[in-house]
Amino acid sequence: MSGGPGRESAGGMPPAQPMPHHEGSATSAPRREDHEPSRWRSVWRQLPLLGALVLLWIMLWDHIDVLTVVTGVLLAIGVTRALYLPPVLLSGRFNPWRGLLLGLRMMFDVVSASVQVAVLAIWPWWKPMNSIIAVQLHTRSDLVTTLTAEAISVVPGTVVVDIDRERGLLYLHALGTRTAADVHRTRRHVLGTEERIVLAMGTHEQAASVRQERRERRAARTEEHR
Repeated sequence: MSGGPGRESAGGMPPAQPMPHHEGSATSAPRREDHEPSRWRSVWRQLPLLGALVLLWIMLWDHIDVLTVVTGVLLAIGVTRALYLPPVLLSGRFNPWRGLLLGLRMMFDVVSASVQVAVLAIWPWWKPMNSIIAVQLHTRSDLVTTLTAEAISVVPGTVVVDIDRERGLLYLHALGTRTAADVHRTRRHVLGTEERIVLAMGTHEQAASVRQERRERRAARTEEHR
């Protein structure tokens, strides 16, 4: 008999069917090292931190010799490797122009705030009204958060009292915050300091995010004035 489309082959077995082809079945899974940063790149980013710790050790001893440098290097490596601390990854980027603007603005803020605090201290009719203010930072970088907290605490009249690292919150004590406008001005000052630090030494992604937020704020202010 002539077989139809469903006929069986010799031996009573159905004819072999071609195996379905799945696209990408022969593609190997991405290697783990393609997604993880290079070990040498991580070490390179840690070098400035190690150098800063060695420099601090030398400054504490107030003289330079072979023993001081060697012990400083060993202690820096021990501190960064043995103690349970979150890794401080530097961005590997520094903008000299933005760094100069950051330094000039810091000097201006310190001088102007010092004059204001001095005037308030001798003003006989001034009644102090201070506040604890929570400020939500734009970034979650430990380095940017630490530098922002240090920069804010250096300026007279404000001091950081606590940091919520998980949520990126700074809690600071601010002098002379009698109205909501004073509180808003203090928050704006903190965020402006963070933005200048990011533009000077943050990563390219952080700098791009800060610039985008600045454009959005300017656009919102332009819409309000219309």
